[in-house]
Amino acid sequence: MEETPGPAVSTGPGAPIRSGIPDHGRVPKYYAVKGRLEELLDELGEGGVLPTERDLAARFEVARETLRQALRDLLIQGRVRRRGRSTVVAGPKLEQPLSLASYTEGVRRQGRLPGRNLIGLERFAADPLLAGQLAVAVGEQVWHLERVLLADGERVGLESTYLAVARVPALDREFDPGASFYAFLREKAGIEFGGADERIETVLASPREALLIGTPPALPMLLLHRLTRDADGVPLERVRSLYRGDRFSFTTRLEAD
Repeated sequence: MEETPGPAVSTGPGAPIRSGIPDHGRVPKYYAVKGRLEELLDELGEGGVLPTERDLAARFEVARETLRQALRDLLIQGRVRRRGRSTVVAGPKLEQPLSLASYTEGVRRQGRLPGRNLIGLERFAADPLLAGQLAVAVGEQVWHLERVLLADGERVGLESTYLAVARVPALDREFDPGASFYAFLREKAGIEFGGADERIETVLASPREALLIGTPPALPMLLLHRLTRDADGVPLERVRSLYRGDRFSFTTRLEAD
């Protein structure tokens, strides 16, 4: 791996790139190029189109593969995105609160237009694992609702929801798949939420998931598992939400005990 004897970018206190410089002061060449690319992104602004790889490699006097490695890092971080054959400066990540608010509410709060594309809505017999999670009998009918999540028309995630058919028997007739599921449960089904357990991990999407979301399989994803309970503490739904790691971050508020 090519190395350069010193940083090519600012390393003052608080500079994000500071933590990437080893104590011996030599940094991989791609990392120094990445810092110079970040300066260019700031100059271009959101939506700005980067020069071609050939032009950038010539400008920074590095090999094309070195430049590509720097661009891959920026793509994973969400600083740039692909648009056809071009690379453009990405906007800020969507901040989704870790709360019992719906995806719709979280996206709207940031001035973005939420949306969903229905992949499927079907019913099937609950296996022992799902039955235990939802507190229903093995073999009881359960809904599976799968939708692609959108923000301003861009595909940003994939959501699978499981809940007992007995809770909402007419889900397939009364629910608009493009709308907020939580609003439907509150306003149409009269269900009040009591709380939820949630776990987050980093994963890679399966080939099917990557195709549905429209991302490369190697792009890190944020996977959320949620088990929601109603106001009586009875399990209501199990949700598996997969979010693009380059387009999402999650926030929460911590209070002192």
